[in-house]
Amino acid sequence: MERIALVLGATGGIGGAVARRLLDAGWTVRALVRAESAARLPARLIPFIGDALNGETVAHAAQGAQLIVHAVNPPGYRDWDRLVLPMLDNTIAAARANAARVLLPGTVYNYGPDAFPLIDETAPQRPSTRKGAIRVEMERRLRLGAQTGDMRVLIVRAGDFFGPDAANNWFAQGLVKPGARPGIIRNPGRGGTGHQWAYLPDVAETMVRLVERDTLQSFETYHMDGHWDATGTAMTDMIVKVLGRPKVRVAALPWWLIRVAALFAVTPREMMEMRYLWQKPVRLNNARLVATLGAEPHTPLDQAVHTTLTAMRCLP
Repeated sequence: MERIALVLGATGGIGGAVARRLLDAGWTVRALVRAESAARLPARLIPFIGDALNGETVAHAAQGAQLIVHAVNPPGYRDWDRLVLPMLDNTIAAARANAARVLLPGTVYNYGPDAFPLIDETAPQRPSTRKGAIRVEMERRLRLGAQTGDMRVLIVRAGDFFGPDAANNWFAQGLVKPGARPGIIRNPGRGGTGHQWAYLPDVAETMVRLVERDTLQSFETYHMDGHWDATGTAMTDMIVKVLGRPKVRVAALPWWLIRVAALFAVTPREMMEMRYLWQKPVRLNNARLVATLGAEPHTPLDQAVHTTLTAMRCLP
């Protein structure tokens, strides 16, 4: 039987990575995309032109689908409070109409300091930020939909994304500037404070392996470990090593400058709200994932960083 997946956010990092992995697994993959972005779709995807805010368009694209990947977000964090939940409601309605599973890339935003430093799937979700509160509400609505029995939900939570074609992330927007060999590497954290990273191809591999399991319940959540930087400097050290430039300078990210920019622009304002995740160690516990899959897909850090920097045109 043909397996059909609809991906919302296929031109983004995680949406595109999951779409490509589903294609490799033999799925027929549709992508709901705006007309101006259709040319950026991965090859072999079937484009449906439209907007995730239009319920009729989402319903049309989802007809016959067994899986809906909800990886769409407002660009640059703009209008999060106004747009995120209506988009999810359209996905939930389409999933119910097709008895489909919704796959949501989760975040650590859901958790507040009472859940730190090691977080498993049963930890209480009491966020301390606006975006965290919205993410909690998203998962509440998904759980409610799954409880009716006419849709299923899989949430896979991971650390900060990095990898090829991942633009809106700390690696490409904070640590390294794309387009040329960097003359300086910025570290948003501080030495001695651990930080969790997630390589996009590993996340996509994990998601698809879970999707294809017959034993999943109607509502499932799994946490990934990814690459745990215990010292807060392992990632920047690896970038220096992969660049082959031991004298390249590593400096602290100028948070004061971002604070000033936050007075005038949305993206810096949202970055400031998430700064707390760089000020204390926050780690997701993947014990449940390992018990289910046997092992977590894991690309060695040097290989992952090399592939990422090459895609960013920071290496020849």
